[in-house]
Amino acid sequence: KEYFARGTQIFPAPAGLTLSVDVIEHVARRIPRWVSLAMSGYHIRESGSSAVQEIAFTFANARAYLDASIARGLTVDDVAPTLFTFLSSNMDFMPEVAKFRAARRVWARLMRETYQAKDPRSEQLRIFVFTAGSSLTAQQPLNNVVRTSIEALAAASGGLQTLHVCAFDEALGVPTESAATLALRTQQIVAFETGVTGLVDPLGGSYVLEALTDQLEREILDEMHRIEQKGGALACIESGYFATALSDSAYEQALAVDTGEKPVVGVNRFVTDPVSFEVFGIDPESERSQVRDLERVRATRDQAAVSRGLEELREAASGGDNVVPACVTAVRAYATVGEIADVLRGVYGTWKPSGTF
Repeated sequence: KEYFARGTQIFPAPAGLTLSVDVIEHVARRIPRWVSLAMSGYHIRESGSSAVQEIAFTFANARAYLDASIARGLTVDDVAPTLFTFLSSNMDFMPEVAKFRAARRVWARLMRETYQAKDPRSEQLRIFVFTAGSSLTAQQPLNNVVRTSIEALAAASGGLQTLHVCAFDEALGVPTESAATLALRTQQIVAFETGVTGLVDPLGGSYVLEALTDQLEREILDEMHRIEQKGGALACIESGYFATALSDSAYEQALAVDTGEKPVVGVNRFVTDPVSFEVFGIDPESERSQVRDLERVRATRDQAAVSRGLEELREAASGGDNVVPACVTAVRAYATVGEIADVLRGVYGTWKPSGTF
């Protein structure tokens, strides 16, 4: 998802997949109780996708990870039980609850029918939900407390495992301490006062919810089938299919707000004069302190050990070996992330988007 939704990628997409699977393989073989990967749909949704695209693109990416891991000699049951999926909770309450339910259905079918998983845990989709930052507004920012509360309740009603609630002032900048505390209290109130989390599928049986769940399941499976017909996730990154689909969806959503078709209180409905709020201030000394710390590390570390560690990393990457052990060696010698990334750039090159981006 970095390659079409977020933009923090460094290496070409096949190399990015290789590095991810290096981590998955290392965790499966050496740290089996650790979570190796969060399959992220959150940034896909924040970039403008629909609910269907959020799940379908995420699971298409997951298939790329799983297929590459299986090619390494792992089984689906070595990997799938350790995975989390990272999803968004938006303001359309019932469709969002249905989305989480549909996602679990689709994942279970994928594990059972496509990968023939034997471990029941492989079919159990674990969901980490982040309330939608894109739903927050700089206008009338206190309204965002209501928005995040509704989104948190939708996630809880849809059967999540863990949750993060956005602070109301995130549309203005880095959250203040008081806003971050209120966000925490919001999810604690949902968790411990509403009673929702004590029920399994609390809205199950609702005609509307069941119909929406069935509809979303069909649409997600249809979109996943289209992606497979186009060659899978890597091919859809390289061709620009994912990026184009996100761009089109984001444009339609922005147009709906601009025309008033989609009401947003404080933005295109019930607008009032701006109100000033305290904004988090970043102390420049924190940057200077970090620079000093880095300089101190570089001055006092064993440079010969750093060089050996980075050379071991270069050899592992060039030889197609799993790079995690070499990364650990380099980090123990206090090689920096930048130095490690430079070595890998020298082996893999850097990402060059196609002309469709």
